[in-house]
Amino acid sequence: MDSGRLFYFCSMDSLLLFDDPAIRGSLLPFTFTRPVASIRVGILEIADKWAMHTGKRVSYLTQDYLQQKFARAKEKSLAINGAWLPDENSVKALAALAENEALFFGKTLLAAYIGETEKNMDKAKELIHVQLDHEPVLLLKTWNIFQFNGAEIKKDFALITKGRQSEPLNDPYTKVYFPENIFIEKGATIKAAILNAENGPIYIGRDTEIQEGAIIRGPFALCDHSTINMGAKLRGDTTVGPHCKVGGEVSNSVIFGYSNKGHEGFLGNSVIGEWCNIGADTNTSNLKNNYTSVKLWDYTRGAFANTGLQFCGLMMGDHSKCGINTMFNTGTVVGVGANIFGDGFPRNFIASFAWGGSSGFSTFQFPKFEETARAVMGRRGIAFTSEDQAILQVIFDQSKTYRIWEKSI
Repeated sequence: MDSGRLFYFCSMDSLLLFDDPAIRGSLLPFTFTRPVASIRVGILEIADKWAMHTGKRVSYLTQDYLQQKFARAKEKSLAINGAWLPDENSVKALAALAENEALFFGKTLLAAYIGETEKNMDKAKELIHVQLDHEPVLLLKTWNIFQFNGAEIKKDFALITKGRQSEPLNDPYTKVYFPENIFIEKGATIKAAILNAENGPIYIGRDTEIQEGAIIRGPFALCDHSTINMGAKLRGDTTVGPHCKVGGEVSNSVIFGYSNKGHEGFLGNSVIGEWCNIGADTNTSNLKNNYTSVKLWDYTRGAFANTGLQFCGLMMGDHSKCGINTMFNTGTVVGVGANIFGDGFPRNFIASFAWGGSSGFSTFQFPKFEETARAVMGRRGIAFTSEDQAILQVIFDQSKTYRIWEKSI
């Protein structure tokens, strides 16, 4: 490797993770409220993966309305596609990149050095194009979040636990299989549970609680300050993000953080954003009765697109809620700030700030939504800031076109 290129990479204090406009829209509704690199897949958010792999600070180049909350470093940086899930080979490829080169895979820009005032990656077209010599793992669709989750848990587990010692498991009533694949952080409490890490690692974060009778199979991640309720059944390839409470049955799903699914009911092959609440006995269908591939709402097309997957459940954006006994059809997409309730199956695409269910929707007007969001976040001791208010107001305005019932008013 050219020592000059390696020195240039090492001299960078921060990495700038940019939203690729060709990818961001396909990750809605989750990218309504965050940059692509702030998506959690595996144990960590994508930005945290890059920070741990490189030892560098990370910042974001994202949509204007998100930029104040997700700050950008005021310096020249190595800009990296925020949808790229890194590994050791990724870091080696970046270290070999010269200042006058841009790293591509096919037509997808992966990385380039840019100045502190540049607002997009157009300049990369003028640089020498270098092709990555192996296929990168790119988060291109919402369903990739749960699809890649098991593999990412394994990668993150190795990254986080390397050279570290797990806290001991002192509870005599907890049954453990393959204890060498289980890592427990400080402050975790586990009582009378079953932990089976035969098929993949189990990571238990700081100040977490696994209550009596919970059954957990790896690969599995329980992030900091979260709780698994009594009798819960957590199947493999599942991540419970920080500050969550989860019960019932969950399979191959990702819950970002600050969300609750505290009661019985099935959640499978699904992704749940932040500040969501899943009512008691809510169930998601993740398989069609005729076993055909699942279609999912695609914001970039304004229509349903074939995922090619046989199993696909619920995609729920931040701040959305559903009442008790809600039934979600296979491949349902719920936007930001929706409130769903009532009997029957609601439609497979529910717009942001919708209020209702199978019998029809009205609009969850923004002042009422804001009142609820303040109360929900306040219960966790977190302020609903002016930045949050401004971001969600933009989303409310932008999503009006999907609230088709407003056109008839």
